[in-house]
Amino acid sequence: MPHSGTALPSALEGRLSPAAKALPDTDWHVPLLYEFLDEFDATVIEARYSRYLIDLNRPPDNRPLYPGQAGTGLCPHALFDGTPLYADGSTPDAAEIEARLAAYWRPYHERLAAELARLKGRHGHALLYDAHSIAARVPRLFDGRLPDLNLGTAHGTSCAPALEAAAAAVLADSDYTHVVNGRFVGGCITRRYGDPANDVHALQMEIAQESYMDGAPAFRYRPRRAARLQAVLRRVFEALLATPPTGAQVRG
Repeated sequence: MPHSGTALPSALEGRLSPAAKALPDTDWHVPLLYEFLDEFDATVIEARYSRYLIDLNRPPDNRPLYPGQAGTGLCPHALFDGTPLYADGSTPDAAEIEARLAAYWRPYHERLAAELARLKGRHGHALLYDAHSIAARVPRLFDGRLPDLNLGTAHGTSCAPALEAAAAAVLADSDYTHVVNGRFVGGCITRRYGDPANDVHALQMEIAQESYMDGAPAFRYRPRRAARLQAVLRRVFEALLATPPTGAQVRG
C-alpha cells in the first residue's frame, strides 16, 4: 500500500499550497478497505508518509511510467489536477530528492524486497498484490470515468498467466466495471518486483474511489458501499491463492 500514507515532515507541510495540504491524491482508506487481509495471513507493507514527500511507486531515476501521457513524478510538483504542490512554486532540487530517496524510498523497497525473499524461501514462490485507489475522474490523467476495478500485470509480464486469469475471472463475475491492463498496467512496484520466471508474481489493483467512499472532501468512507466491494476483493484473494503459478513449487 504505497500511497495510503498521510504523514508529512513539518518542514514540507509548511511549504505546501493550501490545496495540497488536504492531500487530495491520497489512496484514501485503502488499509481499511483491505482490513480482511488477516484472514489470509498476508504481510501488509503500508506507507506512513504521503506520496507528496516521495512516491514509492515511481522509479528512483524518475523515468516516466507511461511515456507520452500525463503522469506524476518521484517528488511531485503538482497535484493530479495540475494545481501547484508548493505554495511558493519551488520544487525539490537534486540534493533534496536524493535525501528523500535515502530516508524514505530505499528503506521501503528494502523491506519489500526482503519480505518477498522470505516468502519465496518459505513457499517456493511469492505473490505481491499492489493495492491502490484513485478518483474515478481525473481529466489530466485519463479521459472519462475510470472503471471501478483496474487490474494491471504490466501487460502480462509481471505474473504467471494463470494468476492474471484467476483474478480477471472474479472481476468478470462481479457487478463492477473492470479492465485488465487498461490505463494503469502497474507502476514501479509491479514492474520492479514481478518476475514470474523466478517465482515472484506481482499484480496491481487500482480501484475507483467512488466504489467505496465519497470522491470529494472530506473523502468519507462508506461502510456499506465498501462491504460490497470487499466481498469481491476477498474472492480475488481466494482465487489467487487457489491458483498455483505455473512451474512454481508449492510447499506447506
